[in-house]
Amino acid sequence: MNRRTFLGVTAGLGLAGTTVEAAPIPIIDTHIHLFDIARPEGVPWPEKTNSVLYKSALPARYRKLAVPLGITGAIEVECSTWLEDNQWVLDTAAKDTIIVGSVGNLEPGKPDFRKHLDRFHKNPLFRGIRYGNLWGRNLGAELSKPAFVSDLKALADAGLVLDTANPNPELVAEVVRCTDLVPNLRVVIDHLPQLNPPTEAAALKKYQATLREIGKRPQVYVKISEVLRRVDGKVPSDLNFYRARLDELFGVFGENRVLYGSDWPNSDQWAEYPQVLSIVREYFNAKGPAIAEKYFWKNSVAAYHWVKRAPGQPG
Repeated sequence: MNRRTFLGVTAGLGLAGTTVEAAPIPIIDTHIHLFDIARPEGVPWPEKTNSVLYKSALPARYRKLAVPLGITGAIEVECSTWLEDNQWVLDTAAKDTIIVGSVGNLEPGKPDFRKHLDRFHKNPLFRGIRYGNLWGRNLGAELSKPAFVSDLKALADAGLVLDTANPNPELVAEVVRCTDLVPNLRVVIDHLPQLNPPTEAAALKKYQATLREIGKRPQVYVKISEVLRRVDGKVPSDLNFYRARLDELFGVFGENRVLYGSDWPNSDQWAEYPQVLSIVREYFNAKGPAIAEKYFWKNSVAAYHWVKRAPGQPG
């Protein structure tokens, strides 16, 4: 592999009245969404009534806000149920090198899954599919169907990823079962900081045991994304508010299996992009540049095998 040029922005950490300049660390954002509300056919998401989100989210808009923050590439995660939007994303991404991969929407177990998988996988930007708690789908129910499991094996054999969506304790348990059935499948659990653990003692104990079991599986990665929360109508900007949850997840998955994702533009419902990034940047920079590099880009290479498209992108 050729040498990579590391580009980024310099982060300043105030220590005892002085400023210490951290080494520049490039960032690969593993979770953004793309859509264009100006298309004649419209979009299935977001809703027109959502004044925050209902504006086109295209690479040029993302690039303008992301590059000044040190972000050199991003992976699109599908937010549309329409089959041909897989192609629309790939065509859109082809025009801007900041997009280094796409996680599409296909349904394992359907008669035409292999045909569509072969079609989209011909494009090297297509890095996997999304399946979980969205669009009325249920991973646990499908795992009992041989055709579904067979298609997941085909996904794994193609070197592609399964991204889960909107985790809850049940989905976390289903990831264990899924990786038992398809051991060579790389799985990425998104937005785990947003999961609310059970409050009942027995259920909490079971969830924590399941999380630890996943932590033992080297092919399962976790996005430290959707970290921000709204409390009493406000979104705290102090890292200490989020630290316990981040410590728990980092303690389970370690430095080699955590990924940065912004969830842009959905993240705009909590805060503007700089605040979304600043919380996790403060947390991981404090762990030193080696760990911060893993979180912000190195682990994403192992998880997604994404495509380097510009000289400033690491890999």
